[in-house]
Amino acid sequence: MPHVDLNADMGESFGPWNMGDDDALLKIITSANIACGFHAGDPDVMARTMALAAENGVGIGAHPGFPDLQGFGRRNMKVPHEALRNLIRYQLGAAIGMAAAVGTKVRHLKLHGALANMCSVDIDMARACYQGALDVDPDIIIMVLAVTKQEEAVRELGCKWVGEIFADRAYNDDGTLVDRSLPHAVIHDPALAGPRILNMVREGAIITESGKRLETSIDTICLHGDGPTAVQIAQSVRQNLIEGGVEVTKFIR
Repeated sequence: MPHVDLNADMGESFGPWNMGDDDALLKIITSANIACGFHAGDPDVMARTMALAAENGVGIGAHPGFPDLQGFGRRNMKVPHEALRNLIRYQLGAAIGMAAAVGTKVRHLKLHGALANMCSVDIDMARACYQGALDVDPDIIIMVLAVTKQEEAVRELGCKWVGEIFADRAYNDDGTLVDRSLPHAVIHDPALAGPRILNMVREGAIITESGKRLETSIDTICLHGDGPTAVQIAQSVRQNLIEGGVEVTKFIR
């Protein structure tokens, strides 16, 4: 039986400000990418989210981003590569420490927002970020945007990695995500998201906005937690996959 992991970005609340329904998503997903305090989140939110993920049997990942709380990490920043390495080292180190404190561990890392998008087209930038993570934990599993420069970087580094596609984002023909500022870049309709992802998993390919097929290994599917229909999209994706004969389970590397 084919199998796939479902991941979601979470732990992105800050103090009294709430972002997303992490409690509901943790009953649907199999891997959680937890913010490290730079683009979102704070120490209390990180600890609580990691503990909840562990209680639900969900794999825990660090989700580092640019130091941009106001912009939610979605604004491009120009950062020297050595500083990028330290940025990732710092955030992953915090995640590993917090996970140990609440009795669990970090198994993977996934870049957030603008940092991830920039690394999807800049292999040197991606390599710097991933090398920073491997400096802290050589066994960390890197979650990459499939068929982008991120994937090229992890293949060069020879580290453990899994390929990811997005349930709620449209794709350009080069495998990058359609810019959020453009129409139809973000999919909000659960009735569209579920069957669309089942089709991609069956095809073993990303299907772009133009209909082009980009063959790739689909190990995990991202379900964003910050949209108005996030939980409904997650439920639709999981239900369509299971009914389509695909096992939903944590990735293994």
